[in-house]
Amino acid sequence: MKGIRNFSIVAHIDHGKSTLADRLIQRAGLVSDRKFQDQILDSMDLERERGITIKSQTVCLPFKSRDGGDYILNIIDTPGHVDFSYEVSRALAACEGVLLLVDATQGVEAQTMANLYAALEHDLAIIPVINKIDLGAADIERTREEIEVELGLDSSEAVLCSAKEGTGVEEILEAIVKRIPSHRGDAGKSLKALIFDAQYDSFRGAIISCRIFDGTVKAGDEIKLVSFDSVHTVEEVGVFRLEREKRGKLSAGEVGYIIAGVKTVSDTRIGDTIVLASDLSSELLPGFKEVKPMVFSSIYPVERSDVGALTEAIEKYKLNDAALVYQKDSSAALGQGFRCGFLGLLHLEIFQERLDREFNLPVIMTAPSVRYKFVLGSGETVTVENPQYYPDPSVIVESLEPIVKVTLLLPDEYMGVVMRLCLDRRGETPQISYPVTGRMEITINMPLAEIIYDFYDKLKSITRGYGTFDYDFLEYRKEDLVKVDFLVNGERVDALSIVVHRERARMRAVQICNSLKEEIPRHMFKIAIQGAIGGQVISRSTVSALRKDVTAKCYGGDISRKRKLLSKQAEGKKRMKRIGKVMIPQSAFVSVLKTNED
Repeated sequence: MKGIRNFSIVAHIDHGKSTLADRLIQRAGLVSDRKFQDQILDSMDLERERGITIKSQTVCLPFKSRDGGDYILNIIDTPGHVDFSYEVSRALAACEGVLLLVDATQGVEAQTMANLYAALEHDLAIIPVINKIDLGAADIERTREEIEVELGLDSSEAVLCSAKEGTGVEEILEAIVKRIPSHRGDAGKSLKALIFDAQYDSFRGAIISCRIFDGTVKAGDEIKLVSFDSVHTVEEVGVFRLEREKRGKLSAGEVGYIIAGVKTVSDTRIGDTIVLASDLSSELLPGFKEVKPMVFSSIYPVERSDVGALTEAIEKYKLNDAALVYQKDSSAALGQGFRCGFLGLLHLEIFQERLDREFNLPVIMTAPSVRYKFVLGSGETVTVENPQYYPDPSVIVESLEPIVKVTLLLPDEYMGVVMRLCLDRRGETPQISYPVTGRMEITINMPLAEIIYDFYDKLKSITRGYGTFDYDFLEYRKEDLVKVDFLVNGERVDALSIVVHRERARMRAVQICNSLKEEIPRHMFKIAIQGAIGGQVISRSTVSALRKDVTAKCYGGDISRKRKLLSKQAEGKKRMKRIGKVMIPQSAFVSVLKTNED
């Protein structure tokens, strides 16, 4: 047990976390040069293309230190994006220490701060590592200053490295052995293990990744998942060495996997506790909570006949992603589909792209919305995540919307444009601090609905890529919310409805009407596209009619003959408008998602 070190590498996106993990794995000799590939822990093509970690991985490294001691180093890899912060917190709960990676060219950023606070909450040993020192733009002294001032860590203890070139890797491994404490559990006590991840295997069911705090577990043991109160028989235990490696047992301090015939990933919960079935204690290890979705969107197949294939695809996807929440939904415009809940906008994008790639199933997604609460005249509070189920306005007493605390880090030269962006998105009570010269931190409260569209893209654009942000849920606050419906040729299209603050209703309605005007093709009659709150129309665009020149055959003659033909054409267009159906292309629904503010 004294030779085991459990640690995570945490960093902001693109600070070199996966590259450093690659070097550590190569140094341990787990993979030959012939079989090695970059981002070896990132198993999905999507992770490699985007350069991000979506699904956390674990790997067990043997290491012989300079003092001759033999050690087992367990890397518990973590995603870097804010959407997956709960997975990061559970991974940290399974560790005794972290490598806090800071890019020498970018310095400390928003997610670096968030990761530090998460590590401090779990009382972990923190080793600051300054990466990318080989780059010409690297400013090591400024980065040291930021580590001192912003993070409050001793920068003299920071390890310098270049994960790309492999320099400094030996020093990092020695620092892990010396500065991260060994586990303080007891193998003689009753079993207590923390689930920090699970993945699905089509032959074996859910493979549970866990950290053993006390006791031992082996094949044949009866175990209980505390939050489900479900009992399973252990079939196999082992450790992760890029591939699963079977072992006779797992003891206190070790990190590994348990296969126990658990049918789906949904039958496990990240943060849950495993005990022996004979143990009467049902006490959870600290920090467990249910993951709650923050962003909601309805999803429909492009072809209505593909609804069966979509159902099957989502069920299979859910086996690997327990954070996805979904239920059946239907729309008059788009047919049968599903209402899905996601941890954030990146989670939504990943879901859409994986459906397309892994199941060859292109889908249409409605504009993302958040979970609102409404207090009715009867005293009942209803939760609405789909604008279709917005209550009757006459019975609403109070409307509540989720507010988040947003932390932004950026060069101070961009302060004006960033503050304008935040205040335009209904930001309130900004607090500004200057951690180091030239860098500023803005903390501001904003409605979640205002940042799920294109806030991150706008921030990156106006700060030329140097601005970063992180957010945490704060509270539900009373606001004046309204539902905006969209009518095409007088018919309401339920899939386009949105819930929005009254002050911004007209602006959003105008944007969406203009987007739809560009996408809906011209018909033989005029098409009115209207945005309305109840019976009050607040915006309108018109798609002009295709027109045939019926007077082309009239060469001269009395004007009344032309008038008669034009009058007959106008009557026909009126009748066509009354009985004609407007074909709304799939791209029209996508255009609403891409509505940008000018």
